[in-house]
Amino acid sequence: MLLRLFSFLFLIWMIGFAWFTIDLPRPAGSDVETDSAVVLTGGPGRIEHALRLVEGEKAERLLVSGVDRNVKPNELAAQYERPESLFECCIDLGFQAVDTRSNALETARWAARREDRSIRLVTSDWHMRRARLELERALPPEISITEDAVSTAPSLGTLFKEYNKFLTRYLAALVGI
Repeated sequence: MLLRLFSFLFLIWMIGFAWFTIDLPRPAGSDVETDSAVVLTGGPGRIEHALRLVEGEKAERLLVSGVDRNVKPNELAAQYERPESLFECCIDLGFQAVDTRSNALETARWAARREDRSIRLVTSDWHMRRARLELERALPPEISITEDAVSTAPSLGTLFKEYNKFLTRYLAALVGI
C-alpha cells in the first residue's frame, strides 16, 4: 500500500515536471500595456527587456527589484547604454529584495504607493511561475498581473531545481505559509 502511494505521488510529480518543462511561459504580446512593470534581477536579458518596455511606452514606470545596494542609477544607465534621464523619469531601483518572495513584497509596497491597477512581471521563462505565485500572494486581487517572460534555454538542472522550488512554495501557500 505504501509503495503504491509513493509510486502514485512520484507519477504525479513526473507529470507536473513534464508540464513545467514543456510549457514554459512566453513573452507578452507587444500590444499589452500596463500601469507599471517590474523586473526581477538575476537573469540575463531581463533588465534589457524591461527597459525596452518603458521606452516603448508599454508601462509608465519600471521597478528593478533586487538591486545591489551599491548600484547607482547612472551606473545602470551606462551599463545598458541608456540616457540617465530615462532612469530619472521612469525607473525606480528596489534595494530591499534578496529572493523571489522579497521581490514580491517589495513590488507590492511599490505598487500600492503608486496605486497601480496592472503590473507587467518580467523575469526568465523558467522563473515566471514561482515569481507570479509570490506576486499574487503579495498583491491585492484587484491588481492584474501580465506575465512577460524572457525566453531562455534553461538546463535540465535549472528546471529541476526551479520546479521543486515552485512546488514547495505552492504547497506552502496551500497551507497558509
